[in-house]
Amino acid sequence: MTHLWVRAEQRPNEERVGLTPEGARALIKAGIRVTVEESTTRAIPIDGYRDAGCEIAPENSWPDAPADAIIFGLKELPDDGTPLPHRHIMFGHAFKGQHSGRRLLERFKAGGGTLYDLEYLVDETGRRVAAFGYWAGFAGAAVSLKAWAAQRRGQICGPVGAYPDKDALLTDLGAELDATGTARPRAIVIGALGRVGTGASDLCEAMGVAVTRWDMAETAHGGPFPEILDHDLFLNCIFARPGTPVFVPRAALTARRRLCVIGDVACDPDSDYNPVPIYDRATTWDAPVIRVHDDPPLDVMAIDNLPSMLPLESSRDYAEQLLPSLLTLGDLDAGVWGRARATFEEHMKGI
Repeated sequence: MTHLWVRAEQRPNEERVGLTPEGARALIKAGIRVTVEESTTRAIPIDGYRDAGCEIAPENSWPDAPADAIIFGLKELPDDGTPLPHRHIMFGHAFKGQHSGRRLLERFKAGGGTLYDLEYLVDETGRRVAAFGYWAGFAGAAVSLKAWAAQRRGQICGPVGAYPDKDALLTDLGAELDATGTARPRAIVIGALGRVGTGASDLCEAMGVAVTRWDMAETAHGGPFPEILDHDLFLNCIFARPGTPVFVPRAALTARRRLCVIGDVACDPDSDYNPVPIYDRATTWDAPVIRVHDDPPLDVMAIDNLPSMLPLESSRDYAEQLLPSLLTLGDLDAGVWGRARATFEEHMKGI
């Protein structure tokens, strides 16, 4: 019997989960065994999973799960160097040249396990079957606007946290923007036709922020892109890959510009394909921005778990998208799982 083990997230400020109790019930009905770890942070309480018929395991007990269990989480595992013998479903951040990604793949090689990377679960056309992109864009635009408002106060953006729902976020952000006593900024979104860009654009529109929407057609010439510097905010919402142009080079720091906040929602600072190579690390909920230039100020927001700002809505949305694929876990050699495994094996050749 196929055994799916839903682990607790071990990363700070991560309350999301990729399977709801309703989804777990559907998996069990389909003949899949489901174990769910207890969690002190998960947005969805454990009682719902228990009522759905799931087996309940202690928090962070996945290393001792049966060898045939498929371990399912969202964010990265503790970077402790231990071998990984299980099959894992998660966002590995290991296939785009990230330096930390190589360490993860080395752990899989040492343990003999397999990574089914959620970012690379794709259908026959290459389109991802499930993504948090909309909520990443929505929350990323919100934090970027908070950074802009902080600048108006002569400050750097302070800590951010999770919200119970979207309306609470919009109410809080609207009050913060109104308190600046100035007109709303202008934003440019690159990747505007995708899920991430749509979320970012929707947040901006909800806040009365004028948005310039760019996608592949506007960036196909490869740059430079001086128009970006004529906006207050730049929201990078594209999936970086070989050949992705540089949108904001280091020369922009000292150039004449209106640009004062970059929201790098894609957040690949240690990737060889980073289109915003003016910063070198992801930001955090406690310190949401890096100030990369002082006069005039330029702040970069690059939080890499943005959808967890709205953990309940983003979890339900993502879990609904992913469930049809989870229902096919009985055949890991076919469909989305076979394609994900092939991607993993291709990247393991150089390890």
